[in-house]
Amino acid sequence: MAEVSVLDLFRPRLWLAAITDVDPEQLRARGIRGIVLDLDNTLVPYGSTAVPDEVRGWVQGVRAAGFPLVLVTNNRTRRTRDLAESLALPIAPGWAKPTTSMFRRAMEMMGTIPAQTALVGDQLLTDILGGNRLGLFTILVTRLEGREFPTTRLINRTIERVLLRLLRLPEPARRAMPRAP
Repeated sequence: MAEVSVLDLFRPRLWLAAITDVDPEQLRARGIRGIVLDLDNTLVPYGSTAVPDEVRGWVQGVRAAGFPLVLVTNNRTRRTRDLAESLALPIAPGWAKPTTSMFRRAMEMMGTIPAQTALVGDQLLTDILGGNRLGLFTILVTRLEGREFPTTRLINRTIERVLLRLLRLPEPARRAMPRAP
């Protein structure tokens, strides 16, 4: 069994510029059958009550391609429920990413196992770490511009800048999700 460093737990399998750059057919070619989605700064700007049209179209296209989608979020507010309802997306019960319980529940809801599940999120310390702990196909997307939860901005993003330097990841791909091997 290959040895995994602690740093590798923060390494996404892909880093893309935006969620709309995630190509469902490329995921299918990699054996992915379900997608777990973060909400804030992945699908919508933090605090926003509206889903961008481009994101709404992407969600509809991925669903039409036959992929189940489930939201995982540490944000449990009426706004979150309203956004999930507007996209017709279920929310995995639970709280406290990067613990794995929400990701496990999301897989149960989709009927997938880790090797068949992709996770798309904007944070290394919550989304990518949690997904990698279970062996999901993790995709980091560049966070949407705008406000952030104060702890995220002051602590998480500072640590992420250091991790990104240590990981030596190439800049995110734009509109060209790498083909499956």
